[in-house]
Amino acid sequence: MSLLNVENLGVRIGHVAPVDGVSFAIEAGETFALLGESGSGKSMTALAIMRLLPPGGRIVAGAVSFDGKALGELPESQMRGLRGRGIAMIFQEPQTSLNPVMSIGEQIAEALPPGMPRDEQARAVRGLLEEVGIPEPAARMHSYPFELSGGQKQRVMIAQALAGQPRLLIADEPTTALDVTLQAQILQLIKRLARERGMGLLLITHDLGVARHMADRVGIMYAGQLVESLPAGRTGGLEQAFHPYTRKLMQAVPSLQRAGERLAAIPGRVPALDQAFAGCRFTERCPHAFAPCAGTAPEWTRLGEGHAVRCHLAAHPEIVRAGEAAQALRMAGAGSETVLAVRDLRVSFTQRTGQLFGKRRIHAVDGISFELNRGETLALVGESGCGKTTAAKAILGLTPASGGEVELDGKIVTGLSERRFKPYRRLAQIVFQDPYSSLNPRMRVGDILQEGMAALGVGGEAGRGQTIAALLEKVGLAPDALNRYPHEFSGGQRQLIAIARALAVRPKLLICDEPTSALDVSVQAQILNLLADLQREEGLALLFITHNLAAVGYLAQRVAVMKAGRIVETGAVHDILARPQHPYTQSLLASVL
Repeated sequence: MSLLNVENLGVRIGHVAPVDGVSFAIEAGETFALLGESGSGKSMTALAIMRLLPPGGRIVAGAVSFDGKALGELPESQMRGLRGRGIAMIFQEPQTSLNPVMSIGEQIAEALPPGMPRDEQARAVRGLLEEVGIPEPAARMHSYPFELSGGQKQRVMIAQALAGQPRLLIADEPTTALDVTLQAQILQLIKRLARERGMGLLLITHDLGVARHMADRVGIMYAGQLVESLPAGRTGGLEQAFHPYTRKLMQAVPSLQRAGERLAAIPGRVPALDQAFAGCRFTERCPHAFAPCAGTAPEWTRLGEGHAVRCHLAAHPEIVRAGEAAQALRMAGAGSETVLAVRDLRVSFTQRTGQLFGKRRIHAVDGISFELNRGETLALVGESGCGKTTAAKAILGLTPASGGEVELDGKIVTGLSERRFKPYRRLAQIVFQDPYSSLNPRMRVGDILQEGMAALGVGGEAGRGQTIAALLEKVGLAPDALNRYPHEFSGGQRQLIAIARALAVRPKLLICDEPTSALDVSVQAQILNLLADLQREEGLALLFITHNLAAVGYLAQRVAVMKAGRIVETGAVHDILARPQHPYTQSLLASVL
């Protein structure tokens, strides 16, 4: 019997069915990856396995068994004992999963086996922090979540999940917030631990490279159902995908080779799951749909060893195998108008060392300089904790600069009071990495989008409604999103809302801090296409903070590489990606999966 068996699983939340008839199994030591767009049901499947469904959620069909035990029949007291030790989960958003008033050492210690002596607990915590790449673990175990970068918080979540030595690990986008070098380290760590412990792994991801590197098998989810299951692998795996949806996902992946092309964003959106479906759920978005698709639900068809697809076109492979011509998009060249100039920018702060009254001075940004012109994208890359986000906040006046100056649209804005800086807020906007913590959970989306416009005096009250309606259409959200709250959306959809909010005031400079890290490849393609369109049509300057070097190759004209608060290499994107000179840049590129 498999370590985990999911059979015909169905989940309902009110009138919505986010999971409908999903079946798969995972053996001990095996990795099964779930791929699909935001809202397709991947995370809800994982929460159903853990019996952690949101209020109103319930399993209405099927069964889940772990190590021979039917999880649906266990009382909650036994299920609590199983979570963390039998089955552990790494959640997508570490900011909301870590307790802000407990040190990270205390939080990891909670997950260790009970009865450990205190000194042994401390050694175990330090060892886990060291394993997941936290620098100076003896000091960092006394830190609180707000003192860590996004990538470091994700590493703490991974250490906490591994602390109970689970037999099955569910990882929901475990490397979303991590740079490429750390991503490779963490994935290699998880893969090694899974092999050494015989641990099964359910990996939820939108990154095809991660799936190829990590998974033995891949399941593609769409609108609450599995539509394709096949082996993974660098060659001969996902390249053999048949379902039009899977193939579209693969064509949406950005790369340097596709620079200047329009990525294959899937038109439309995942259908609402509060309806009864008569036929294939992908029909309205499928470029190959024909008569049977709309009226008859497809059955599973076996295409080869370990490869099955739920698609009427399985009887007509020549239709799907036909190549699709790429539509060339001529990217606008950068203008000569300087929108942002950063000169010798420095940011320092004091940090506790873990010793009594011990403190030290940290130079998070240590004298960086660069310029950004109208219609240009500058990618700022580097490992988590190198100072990228701190630099962005200092540029916007959200973090005080310790030295240097920032010139925005020809005006020096460094050191201005909030009142004097306010007129410049409209010129520069930021999209933060974590959309959940940057959107007010008590406000409807329409109010969120209008708030900045009203505060900065953008547009009249009558015109704002038309502006935000057009923005929703542009970022691919339905009009009814205006009357809903952030918690009603998936992680990727919340990021779309955050991007629409930033664009609502028509800025000249948009700073994107990992804007696609939480997005599946189709939505990522949609966002990258949108940013490219904005540059071409409106001359938007873009500071693109990311660890996704494929997106850098597609979107950016220039790259600046940061390490330990300093820029160590900068140049044209083709030169940096093809011929890196600095050893650190070379190591970053070598870590790309």
